[in-house]
Amino acid sequence: MTAKTEFESPLYRTALAQLDRVAGKLQLEPDIHERLRYPRRALIVSVPIRMDDGKTQVFQGYRVHHSTVLGPTKGGLRYDLDVNLGEVTALAMLMSWKCALVGLPYGGAKGGVTCNPRAMSAREREHLTRRYTTEIMLLIGPDLDIPAPDLGTDEQTMAWMMDTYSMTQGKSVPGVVTGKPLIVGGSAGRREATGRGIVYALYQATRVLGHQLRDQKVVVQGFGNVGGVAARLLWREGCVVVAVSDVKGGIWNAKGLDIRQLEAHVAATGGVGGFPDSEPVSNTQILEQPCDILIPAAIGSQLREDNADRVKATIVAEGANGPTTPEADVILRDRGVTVIPDILANAGGVIVSYFEWVQGLQYYFWRESEITARLQEVMTRAFNRVWALATKEGVDLRTAALMEGIRRVAEGYRVRGLYP
Repeated sequence: MTAKTEFESPLYRTALAQLDRVAGKLQLEPDIHERLRYPRRALIVSVPIRMDDGKTQVFQGYRVHHSTVLGPTKGGLRYDLDVNLGEVTALAMLMSWKCALVGLPYGGAKGGVTCNPRAMSAREREHLTRRYTTEIMLLIGPDLDIPAPDLGTDEQTMAWMMDTYSMTQGKSVPGVVTGKPLIVGGSAGRREATGRGIVYALYQATRVLGHQLRDQKVVVQGFGNVGGVAARLLWREGCVVVAVSDVKGGIWNAKGLDIRQLEAHVAATGGVGGFPDSEPVSNTQILEQPCDILIPAAIGSQLREDNADRVKATIVAEGANGPTTPEADVILRDRGVTVIPDILANAGGVIVSYFEWVQGLQYYFWRESEITARLQEVMTRAFNRVWALATKEGVDLRTAALMEGIRRVAEGYRVRGLYP
């Protein structure tokens, strides 16, 4: 079995290698294994828009559905210069495993446009979003595929997508996307969901390892919606956040950073750099700082073969998608570092997206306290199931999480059969 060349990318090769390894452990039937290797459908679209200077620029966009066997597909939309079909396909596959792992009635999807959103005006981003939504319209819908924010997109992007789709239906359709602003059908707690889910996973990880979360020294790479929220919540729990970083670099203070003051500094200056009583560190150096817990919550492939042996944390909680390469994974495992894999650690976002979707379909909205309680319940149950499987099979948490997610998707294929 070989990968199709149109999906070729490092991330897709990694995703396939993970699937193939776990398929052997699960003793999957060859026909089901083969079906899991490729997406159900992949759409490539041209996205022409008129820029502010009056010129027309054509961007390339993608939407990929990996599996629909357990329900409609779910996955984010990213705007980034590195977006390509292989990356989007791999991320859609990982979303299938993630949704199945935490028990959501979804298959995996992902979308993206190859662009630099930071170099575009708000008007240009709006036109890009509306044209992209129009181009992928045949694939999305509340019972087909439900996009959400990801790298380079946010709740405003989702509002534009929802409005564009709704205009073609002649009515408001809030369930077509999640991660929307509250005023147009978003959910309380959605913005903080991924970071909060990381904290719930860390509660369980420290518990089973015989520690308390309080007083743990924490390093966070990425101070956005994921890392920033995780840092704030861990700080409130009594953890000592010794280093954080953003796209421009990071800061370090061995005695701990005051996250409330840091958030005010970021709001005033636009970044973490220059925060009083801190020393500058690079985004590479921050991964090697002394700590108990490391949260890579920025971009992929940050922990690699050339730096994994210098990681000093005893727990790595993957806030980003794919921050650890397979080579680094082996090094960390051999060194006894507990890695909470991305499909478990950052599942809080899609869990609360599911809650938002359900609320939108029912037009009945829950209190934030209900949402956070249900999120904690789902994350705790998923972590404990993965930990028990890892202990039983003698494997690391990533392998156990993949085994559980892939097993559930494979069972769906097994029960439904092959049409015609």
